[in-house]
Amino acid sequence: MDPADVVADIDLDGTAYLNWGASGPAPERVLAAAREEQRRHERHAHSVADPYGYAGEQFTATREAVSDLLDTSAERIALTDSTSDGISRVANAIDWAEGDTVVRTDLEHPAGELPWDRLREAGIEVREVPCPGGHFDRDAYREAVDGATLVCFNSISWFHGTHLDVEWATRVAHDAGAAVLVDAVQSPGQAAMPVEDWDADFVAAAGHKWLAGVWGAGFLYVRDPERWRPRHLGYYAAEQYDAEAGRLTYHADARRFEIGTNSLAPYAALREAIDLHHEVGLDAIRERQRGLVERLHDGLDDGLVSPRDPESGLVTFDRGDEAAARDLVERAKGADVVVRSVPRDGWVRASVHAFNTEAEVDRLVELL
Repeated sequence: MDPADVVADIDLDGTAYLNWGASGPAPERVLAAAREEQRRHERHAHSVADPYGYAGEQFTATREAVSDLLDTSAERIALTDSTSDGISRVANAIDWAEGDTVVRTDLEHPAGELPWDRLREAGIEVREVPCPGGHFDRDAYREAVDGATLVCFNSISWFHGTHLDVEWATRVAHDAGAAVLVDAVQSPGQAAMPVEDWDADFVAAAGHKWLAGVWGAGFLYVRDPERWRPRHLGYYAAEQYDAEAGRLTYHADARRFEIGTNSLAPYAALREAIDLHHEVGLDAIRERQRGLVERLHDGLDDGLVSPRDPESGLVTFDRGDEAAARDLVERAKGADVVVRSVPRDGWVRASVHAFNTEAEVDRLVELL
């Protein structure tokens, strides 16, 4: 499939949407999959089948689709509501003790900050590692992870669009005895996710950005599920539960991180979005995306923050101060061009997908 076919399947009434790193608009075929799944569950499954059994079959199909995307085993995939949800489930699966340490970078989204800041109240130390230019300060990282319980970092910086060296950072953390959680939400749909090579203990992501799925379908890779006993749980996590004895037997696989009774529609949309991306092909997506990003770079001045040699579709540039950044975002909105500021003084970010057009990029360049 040509990326142009996907462009034609997304109707935004003429808006140049350059904010995929926040949320991607779903193509009509993805929306149709969600609608049809909702109808089947509410009509067919309730009238002629067991709605819970039917749901279980669909969730199994989604785990398999995600595992295929990540080239891993479905037994290592748990379905979540979002990346933030997956990160919080990890935070609630660790037996924390006063004096334990969490290491994070200064690139984290609030999803990768809030759970650990909350744990400060229980005596957990939080160390922050600087990542100048969107890459690890390797000496500072080695020092910070020494004696840590958990390390949390991005696969792609949502500020810079840079790829962090996940394999190296995981290896260093494991050598120091720390578990590793990767916030990979900027990867699926625009970058490979070789989770087995990464060797992280957890990888959290979702399908509503570059995969062009809908809100409400996240996923969590768990390398060694039986190592963890989640507290944030529901009956989906249990293989057996004896209420009288108060005895819980978790599923042996990553389902122990699941809760229960989610809507099927977002996960049907996720499966369809994954199918679509397989049909287009990651190589084709990256090639077209790179051409569009370079087109945007050519229209920028010296304010470019992201690498001149593009590493992703995230393009950040510095407008000088917060007021100028806010002014550009508002002027763009008035011209039906969608970009956003990020929480750095004066920085504005465009998120360019293969499902954008040259004309849409040019509309932003004209505003600059």
